Parts: sequence; structure tokens; C-alpha cells
Amino acid sequence: MLDWSHVQNTPEHADAAILALRDAGIRGVFAHGWPLVEGHSWMFDSERGHPQDIRRLRSQYFSSDDQLLTLAMAGRGPEMARREVWLQDLRLARELDIRSTIHMGAYARNAPVRAIAQMHQAGVLGDDLTFVHCCFCGDDELGMMADAGVTASLGVHCELNAQGIGDIPFDRLLAAGIRPSLSGDTETKCAGDMFTQMRHAFAHYRSWMGGGHSKAANAPPTITLRDVLEFGTIAGAKATGLAHKTGSLTPGKQADLILVRQDDLNLTPVSDAVGAIVLAAHPGNVDSVYVAGRAVKRNGRMLHIDVDALRARAFDSQRHVLGEM
Repeated sequence: MLDWSHVQNTPEHADAAILALRDAGIRGVFAHGWPLVEGHSWMFDSERGHPQDIRRLRSQYFSSDDQLLTLAMAGRGPEMARREVWLQDLRLARELDIRSTIHMGAYARNAPVRAIAQMHQAGVLGDDLTFVHCCFCGDDELGMMADAGVTASLGVHCELNAQGIGDIPFDRLLAAGIRPSLSGDTETKCAGDMFTQMRHAFAHYRSWMGGGHSKAANAPPTITLRDVLEFGTIAGAKATGLAHKTGSLTPGKQADLILVRQDDLNLTPVSDAVGAIVLAAHPGNVDSVYVAGRAVKRNGRMLHIDVDALRARAFDSQRHVLGEM
């Protein structure tokens, strides 16, 4: 799971977010972003470089890449920052030897920026980059991504709910040879679980292609359920630089496992495991979870987290926030 964490208002915010991931026992990537106290100055023609606190985080929490939590930069790119700024941000990420994930082509205002083409012309596209959305990016720009090994992530459920974000470029990415990963994006307007993302991805693609909306000549006319399962697993591992460790059940990789009960009423009887997972399963069907071989959930119950206490803290936080509104 990559945490696109762009509410880095103070160093304490970053510390708390990292410790929360650590307490969860999850394999995760903490993608350090920018403050949102003055959002406009960070996201529109910004002259402000990426917060230098990322250097402290690299040395304090992420000095080794051989651990459950790793570091990335949640970058801004040409759509949000001035050329000298986004170039310096990218140089910083590469100096720290971490990946960068950048939102691209969301909403029509970003189409004329041609951010991917700008990065291509600057010679900085590379396989350490992941671009999210890409709705208004040109076909030639997607080709530039493919040539440079840039990965893509589609938050299909969120993109369907985000009015004006643009047509999901699922078909155009596949036509360019890019197999996208799936993501939840913003949980205030879409689900955060991968079952929902896979189900929406499959439904959207079949509807889009079946309705004759695609203008991508080389786009596959349909996708299989196994394709979608790969988008939700190994494609995500590749996009986070972790495919050598996880994303598939392969000898030599670490044992990150999700076990789904097949005798729950919404699934039983299972005749096609892939179809059942992609089209019918939900988080409530998850019986057990192992992270690097360590059980964190078994028999439907979390093992190392006091869920009742966590729920109580969430309600306390909600009352605090609503009380201040």
C-alpha cells in the first residue's frame, strides 16, 4: 500500500503518519508530500521546493530499503510547480534514491501543460516514476511513458466519481503497452479496498469498449478477470518498486498473503477463484492476512491491533473536528 501523504503540515504530521503505518504492521510505502496549510502556493505555479524534512525521514526511518516500510516522494511535476522547482524536486528524490509518484493530466486545465512532454524534453522520464490518472495526457505522452518505463496508476472508482477529471485512459494506456496498477485515491469519495477497485476497473473497461467510446486503435477489445487481478497485485508491486519482494506467489519472494474464505454465502460455491475475487469478494471475506510471513489477521480478526480502542479514537477525532467547524 502506497500512502500518498500530502498533508505534511509539520514534521510531527510526517512522524505520526509513519508510526501509524508501522503500528499497522503493513508493508507500505510512505510517499511524502507537501503542506496543505497554504495549498494554493504549493499546487499552482509553485515556487516552493519540496519540504527538506524528507531528508530527515530518509535517515531516521528509512535508512534501509530492506524493511516493511519504504520511502517515496509524492511529487508535483509541471502541472503544479515551476520548471526549476519540479526539476529540483526530482533531483532531490534521486539523490535520496527513492521513487516519485506524481499526479498527471487530471482535469482539463492540465491538458495544455503537457507535463509528460515537458519531462520528456528535459530528459528526466525514468522507471522510478509513477504517474496517477493521466486522463488528459496525450497519446504521444503515454508513448513517452512507455518508452521510459514509467508506470501508471488508475484510481478508477475515484475517477468515476470525480466529475470533470476526464475520461479514464485505461484503453489508451493498454494500447501504449502500459499495464496500470489500481489505487483508491481519496477515501472521502471512493472506497479504499482493492476488491472495489478491481470490480470497477473491469466494469468500466467492458462498458467503455463495448459502447464504442475508445479511439485507441490498438486497445484490446476486452480484458480478462486475470488481467484485473494482476492490475490489483503485481502491477502495484511494480509501481512501488517492490515486485522483487511481493505482488505474486513466487519462490524467493516474501510471504505477503491474503486468504479469502470461499464458504461465505456471497461466494460459495466457488468454481472460478479469480472470478470470485474480482467480481464478488469484499473485505469482509478476508479470513487471514500475512505480511512477510507474519500473521496480522486470522479467522477474521486482527491480531495485533485493538480495533475497539482504535474505533473509539476515530470517534473522538470526529467529535473534535466537527466541534471546531
